[in-house]
Amino acid sequence: MSAASGFGPNPWQQTSWDWRAAGNFICGGAGTGLLVAVALFGLGTAASLSAPDWRVFTGLALVGLGLMCVWLEIGRPLRALNVFINPRTSWMSREAWVSVALFPAGLAALLGLSGAIWLTAALALAFLYCQSRMLPAARGIPAWRSPWFSAFIMLTAGCEGCGLFLLLGLFGAQVGAPALLALLALLGLRLLVWRRYRSAVDASLAARSRSALDLAGRSLLLLGSVAPGVLLAAGWLLGGAAGPLLLGAAGLCAAAAGARVKFILVTRASFNQGFSLSQLPIRGVRPVR
Repeated sequence: MSAASGFGPNPWQQTSWDWRAAGNFICGGAGTGLLVAVALFGLGTAASLSAPDWRVFTGLALVGLGLMCVWLEIGRPLRALNVFINPRTSWMSREAWVSVALFPAGLAALLGLSGAIWLTAALALAFLYCQSRMLPAARGIPAWRSPWFSAFIMLTAGCEGCGLFLLLGLFGAQVGAPALLALLALLGLRLLVWRRYRSAVDASLAARSRSALDLAGRSLLLLGSVAPGVLLAAGWLLGGAAGPLLLGAAGLCAAAAGARVKFILVTRASFNQGFSLSQLPIRGVRPVR
């Protein structure tokens, strides 16, 4: 039996979490990151919340799309409400309960209610935190159980949200220097945390899981760090008509790299550790104690 073909002593890739689960982490992380970015950097722009801010709508739509992916993943979709029954121990249940409050708060922010955007951002962070704890709870997957994993999920969501904030700036909303500086800082922190995470899990990885994470790391470095850094610098220095295009491209690179890495983490690096048998039973031989 091969290492990845089925049940046996060697690590094999889990099949319970597939592209639909990855879609939840990709869309949910980007959406919540965008909602936080709008709260932090969008209130003073021309598209302030005195009128409906469609960046808030985009963030909510992304979170909803991610939850729709989870619904598609459930073997019996008509029983989807069962996800709410165990919030004491399940991070997925906690995520679901937070989402119940997140969407009404986001609607209130869209309608321009005072302070609603800050409530929306706080609930978005709570949703993201629940999401960041879901995969590490699967203790049998070495690539997911590092303490650095949750920190990476939080940071990459911040990068993706700021990136989408810059990208949506192409549609008329002004992007100020604080958003650019925040994205630069988050890109550096994301890469640093990724290196810490990668070092922490390396010894426990299966060979194919290690190869998948190496691929993810290259994407994060080139597409997710170098490319947006260069584009941000060029957009800031050049300004003019090319400036917003370069800044939007930088944001797109930052968000796309995060999505690619999360897809690899969920669907390709997710090998379990296999069996660890310190002693094998042999008929007629007493175990050594």
